[in-house]
Amino acid sequence: MFGRVDFSKNMDEYLIKAFDKYTSIIDEWLDKILPEENEFPQTIHRAMRYSVFAGGKRLRPIFAIEAFNWVGGSGEKIFIPACAVELIHTYSLIHDDLPAMDDDDYRRKKLTCHKVFGEAIAILAGDSLSALAFEILAKTTDSKIIGEVARAIGTQGLVGGQVADIEMEGKPVDENDVKFIHEKKTAALFVASIKLGAMIGNGSSSEISSLTEYARNFGLAFQITDDILDIKGDQKKLGKDIGSDFELDKATYPRAIGLERSNEIAKRLIENAKKALPINKDNKLFLSLADFVLERTF
Repeated sequence: MFGRVDFSKNMDEYLIKAFDKYTSIIDEWLDKILPEENEFPQTIHRAMRYSVFAGGKRLRPIFAIEAFNWVGGSGEKIFIPACAVELIHTYSLIHDDLPAMDDDDYRRKKLTCHKVFGEAIAILAGDSLSALAFEILAKTTDSKIIGEVARAIGTQGLVGGQVADIEMEGKPVDENDVKFIHEKKTAALFVASIKLGAMIGNGSSSEISSLTEYARNFGLAFQITDDILDIKGDQKKLGKDIGSDFELDKATYPRAIGLERSNEIAKRLIENAKKALPINKDNKLFLSLADFVLERTF
């Protein structure tokens, strides 16, 4: 029923098992949360489910769940809010793929939402996923957490980064320009996801601070490697169009500072992410995820 990612490439057995475990749990909860395909109006619900279950690494909800466990949280109360951030992430991908944005035909080895359902339904599917996410957060969390997520995707976060990304197409850019875009467009939601989990688990201020620093470095490194894969990646493994950044003359790290320097910065960021975690905690999954960023091919 659900689109599954092949986690067997470039991963150790521990991380493969962790991804399999978490993605199965997250997909089951997402299935419960989303309206059924046959619920009226059917087209919008089919589009929402198509994009959510097209396959994905589920990194952001994994961040939320693992942060919850890391600070000592227990029980199932983290799962629904964690799914909310995946709905938000999916909404952002649907809109990012639109002709007015990146104009991509494929995502996760499947046709993008607008290629299947048309632009109007794709826009509304993204809007609906965002609305559902905040409905869920309002029912399961408090105003402070809702505020964290809202800021992460607003003009000081994802939307702001997307605006800068569009406005800098074809213009000379330096490292600071690209860093701003990537911190807002990508890292901000990783940070919000990890803070959401830690806050629901009643983590201490020092624990939340450590996790925030980890996620900020992780998120920026993740997007840098995405820039690199757009040039060097295998389209079959990535499951989406490659070379689109180059064609659109996007503000990317390789364009600003070159591939070699981009790789160096990504490695440094991952080391910083690891160092942010206190040694007296069980950091195995977070450390493995950090290593995965540098090794990933999808």
